Amino acid sequence: MRKLYKLSALAVILFFTTSLYPQSLDIPASTWGISFGNSREFTGLRFNFRDKEVNKITGFNFTFWYPDKNEQAKVSGISLGMMPGAGKMSGLNIGLAGVAAENELNGISLGLIGLGSGNSMQGIMIGGIGAGSGGDMKGLIFGGLGAGSGGNLTGIAIGGLGVGASENINGIGLGLIGVGAGDDLNGLMIGGIGAGAGGNAKGILLGGVGAGVGGNFTGFGFGLVGMGCGGYLKGVAIGGIGVGSPQASGMLIGGAAVSSREFTGIGLAMGTVKIDNGGLLKGGSLSAFNYIRGEQHGVTLGVFNYTHKLYGIQIGLINYVRDNPLLFKIMPLINFNFSE
Repeated sequence: MRKLYKLSALAVILFFTTSLYPQSLDIPASTWGISFGNSREFTGLRFNFRDKEVNKITGFNFTFWYPDKNEQAKVSGISLGMMPGAGKMSGLNIGLAGVAAENELNGISLGLIGLGSGNSMQGIMIGGIGAGSGGDMKGLIFGGLGAGSGGNLTGIAIGGLGVGASENINGIGLGLIGVGAGDDLNGLMIGGIGAGAGGNAKGILLGGVGAGVGGNFTGFGFGLVGMGCGGYLKGVAIGGIGVGSPQASGMLIGGAAVSSREFTGIGLAMGTVKIDNGGLLKGGSLSAFNYIRGEQHGVTLGVFNYTHKLYGIQIGLINYVRDNPLLFKIMPLINFNFSE
């Protein structure tokens, strides 16, 4: 028993002493087999206290402490430890605190606190608090608080609070507070408070409070308070209070108001459907006050209907057409004009 104790103690001493310095005990060869310590290039089973200035490791790599000056290392296979890290990591990576890659993180990675890559990240990434990359992210990404990309984000991204990308998001994005992209959004985006894109968006955009797109939008958009688009809106948009876009086609539904300059389709609102001065409505609108400060081509139904030029029908209690002859400017119940 005493002999076994001495052998065990010797093994522990060898493990830590060889790990603290750029040396290693390798069995049966210096480049493959089983390694104890900071072997620089190795294939097989490797155990080290702290990786430092490693070149390439393939196989099973256990490093207890976070790495030091390990930016050029390439590690592939299975990496375990407090916070395994390297320049490029591929395979299964599990860190009690986290996983960190200077350039690339590929495969399946789990970090109790978080995951990070200075450049790209691809695969299944789960960070207890968060997951982030300085470049592109692809795959299934989950961050307890959030998931963020400095480049493009492609795949399925779930953030307890939010999901964001400096460039594009393509796929599915879910955030308790919000989902946002600096450029384009394509796919299904759901934000508890809001979902938005600085550029264009295509797909389904749902915001608990609001949804907004700086450029063009194509698809289905919903905001409990409002839905807005800075460019051309094509599809169906619903806003609890209102919907607005300079140009639109499809169906716009606003709890209080719908606003556009050029609109082709059907507009529905409890309060008003408004076309800006010099604008155009082609289709139909239903609201208490249809306020067309341009041309109306189609049908409006409301309590009060107003338009500058009419090529269609107004149905309501009071119907006003500014450019009609004097006797036909204001008509009860119905007003119409079919001549251009």
